[in-house]
Amino acid sequence: MDFNFTEEQDMVRDGLSRMVREQYDWESRRKAIESDAGWNPEVWAQLAELGILGMPFSEKDGGFGGGAIDSMVIMEEFGKGLVIEPFVPTVVCAGGFLKHAGSDAQKEEHLSAIIAGKRVFAFAYAEPQGRYDYADLATTAKKDGDAYTLNGHKAVVIGAPWASHLVVTARTSGGERDRDGVSVFIVDKGADGVVTRDYETVDGRRASEVYFENVSVPADALIGEEGKALPLIELVTDEAIAAQCAEACGAMKVAHTMTVEYSRQRKQFGVPIGQFQVLQHRMVDMYTAYEQSVSLTYLATLKLDAGEAERKRAVSAAKVGVGQAARLMGQEAVQIHGGNGVTDEYAIGHYFKRLTIFDHEFGNVDHHMKRHVKLG
Repeated sequence: MDFNFTEEQDMVRDGLSRMVREQYDWESRRKAIESDAGWNPEVWAQLAELGILGMPFSEKDGGFGGGAIDSMVIMEEFGKGLVIEPFVPTVVCAGGFLKHAGSDAQKEEHLSAIIAGKRVFAFAYAEPQGRYDYADLATTAKKDGDAYTLNGHKAVVIGAPWASHLVVTARTSGGERDRDGVSVFIVDKGADGVVTRDYETVDGRRASEVYFENVSVPADALIGEEGKALPLIELVTDEAIAAQCAEACGAMKVAHTMTVEYSRQRKQFGVPIGQFQVLQHRMVDMYTAYEQSVSLTYLATLKLDAGEAERKRAVSAAKVGVGQAARLMGQEAVQIHGGNGVTDEYAIGHYFKRLTIFDHEFGNVDHHMKRHVKLG
């Protein structure tokens, strides 16, 4: 396998790294998440202007001819700065549904707006009873003439407070956990009957509980074939997992660097704590976990175009390995920082929170361990 990046990808990495370092410093991030909006729309507009939002899409779809590797490069840099902008919900998830199964009209209307930074999406798939089973849906979409009527409740919809539109999974036929009968729709968040309850997540982002009360959506809001969307959902969420693994790698790299630097400055018994052999061993374990996570993330990203079983095995292996490493990295970093590690003023505690939450998105370590074993 070729693990070298193209010249364009290196340029994107360097440009994003500089942007995050200069314009997404710690105080700027805190100011954004503590504001009423919870984010900075100007950053999103700048990402669009730089072409970042169009990087993963083909030139035919109005993008810049990239793909999953480009998303990986972008998300790793975002992870270093704990960037809160909704790249995964909007570009990876909504954009993924559109590029894989969207009609020409849907792409023209929505994909071009995503690339231009004029439309923000959130992916409403999780339900209180569903755990990590994408087919366990109580939300229904019933055909009503030339439209569908949606009813149900979606939980922890990341980025929904900022979104203009939602990508919603719903059952159009079959039993609650049947693989057949699952469909995907584009829903205007401002439509009659859409009710949201917004809140801040523990890692500084914003999410919503979204309720659909007899929401009418036109037939052309359906993405792909009615009742056959589960394989598409699994593909898009696997792409999202690979992107978030890259984000976790970026966050782990910074957390490790901050911990090593702190160990050189903090003194105990008259010497820097970094001279204590037991702490040196722990920081080496952290670095080893980070390097393994990078390798797993690269493999998962390269396998996204492989067959379904091979793709799922690689993605689940990455989610397990990176999830375990993220927990180790966050806990060790906070412990070595001591009491400072749990204060809001120190950045390391916020890296710990993001790395902890990573394990719970799109299936935790236990879920993906079981999926990997099941695939053989």
